[in-house]
Amino acid sequence: MSDYNIDELIALGQRIIEQAKKAGVDVAEAVVSEGAHLSAKVRLGEPELVEEAGSRSVGLRVMCGQQVAVTYTSDLSDAGLTRFIEDALELARLSQPDAFAGPPDQDLLSVRQDHPDLDLFDSEVNAIDAKRALEMAKLAERAALKSDKRLVNSEGATVSRQSGASALVTSGGFAGGNFGTYASIYVNPVADDTDGKKRSGSYWSARRHLSELEDPEAVGVEAARRTLAKLGARKLATQQVPVIFDPDAGRSMLSLLAGCITGGAVWRKASYLADREGSTIASELVTVVDDPLLPRGPGSRPFDGEGLLSRRHVVVDRGQLKTFLLDSYSARKLGRASTANASRGSGGGVSASTTNFVLQAGDVDPEALISSTDRALYVTNMMGYGFTGITGDFSRGASGFWIEGGERAFPVEEVTISENLDQILKGIDRIANDEDLRTSTCTPTFRVSRMTVAGG
Repeated sequence: MSDYNIDELIALGQRIIEQAKKAGVDVAEAVVSEGAHLSAKVRLGEPELVEEAGSRSVGLRVMCGQQVAVTYTSDLSDAGLTRFIEDALELARLSQPDAFAGPPDQDLLSVRQDHPDLDLFDSEVNAIDAKRALEMAKLAERAALKSDKRLVNSEGATVSRQSGASALVTSGGFAGGNFGTYASIYVNPVADDTDGKKRSGSYWSARRHLSELEDPEAVGVEAARRTLAKLGARKLATQQVPVIFDPDAGRSMLSLLAGCITGGAVWRKASYLADREGSTIASELVTVVDDPLLPRGPGSRPFDGEGLLSRRHVVVDRGQLKTFLLDSYSARKLGRASTANASRGSGGGVSASTTNFVLQAGDVDPEALISSTDRALYVTNMMGYGFTGITGDFSRGASGFWIEGGERAFPVEEVTISENLDQILKGIDRIANDEDLRTSTCTPTFRVSRMTVAGG
């Protein structure tokens, strides 16, 4: 059961909508949000930061004809809300008309009784106080540092929890709410290398429910293992070799695809995939699903940012691009129907986005994938941002391990990996079974048959 009163949030939203309509707007949509956040950090066993905050706010989108304005306030007093609505109306009247502006079709709006319970809230997460968060962080850091005498320093350990609820109310007749929690633990020990360099590694765990969060000491031990594995890192000669992406690095790659299949990028022609729906864009091993209905999923939601009932989409099916992900606006720009992928920020603005965006797992253990690879770069971290959505060109700094004879031979640093994303996706020739939904974009370990690796 949630600690939030959704009916109360909906009632406030309805009051704002009624007031906005009386003020003269044609369309009004209010999102009422409240939430709480706690973050506690320790470093070398001592508290370094405790930050706790709560918030309550309203985001409003109004339309006068096809003139649109979006505004936001945290002043929920009667006078504050009156000024807020007046400002929204004035902004709308000053804006340029947009022929594609408008609310979603009323016939498509969902009703509250159809919204599934996705088990997104855990009162145990909400009950974590500063004292407990500090204790968890200390346990995690202590477990990391005591595991090996080469671990002489730490960038700290952080435990965070957040909870929140939001209600969407529209003049078109929609009213619904959602709530959830999320907890995470992060540990970042530092080791001295033989060349005098400091090697920093990390590990983290995150879940909506506390019972599914990894044990703090286990997180610390894994962070230590990953840090020590970086000792003796080398550079590589420039070459073309297979590249294996672990789930963290793979997540970054999949997010590039996400940015190319959402409505805004497609109608603006800012995506190399804009005209390729129905064509082959990846290898036959690749199936990518956007699923907002996963129980306890980090990106799960019962309805989208415009009130349409959430539904699952197979975006890429065995290499073929099946659909783009659209909100109502981008759907109109493209002459289509919304896919119920509208995302509405706390400020009231709406755009298309992914939910739980997942590269489907294969049938091989990640260690078996590595052992079946003669020579390759195994990427665990990427740095910087080097991607052009219009062309698909990709280039980023990377670190990880060199694979020789199916084994990790030595750690690698200061290399750049590059290739066109089209060729990367088509070059995926093995996918492991270790997907982990710590965040809403998720991949298992996977291998690309060939990429350019530029060394020093």
